[in-house]
Amino acid sequence: MDKLHWIYGFLLGIAATIIGTYLYITFATKYDFREGIAILQMGGMLGRLIKLGALLNIGVFFLLLHFKKDTMAKGVIVAVVFLAIMTFFV
Repeated sequence: MDKLHWIYGFLLGIAATIIGTYLYITFATKYDFREGIAILQMGGMLGRLIKLGALLNIGVFFLLLHFKKDTMAKGVIVAVVFLAIMTFFV
């Protein structure tokens, strides 16, 4: 059961990053999501965009700690580490 909560936390961290990236592109740029991703990828800025989207994970992490979901919070941390490593290769 513990591993299942860990996986839920990991998926929650990835989903929070996608939502954060979507919100950043739609509100901070004049492009829609697909066009913004394509333009930032061509400019070599996709890794930075993922890092900005991952800022939403801070709130998710502390929210999970507040509700005593420590194992899920660990999954969010693993998702952040995974995304940090992934940005080196993007």
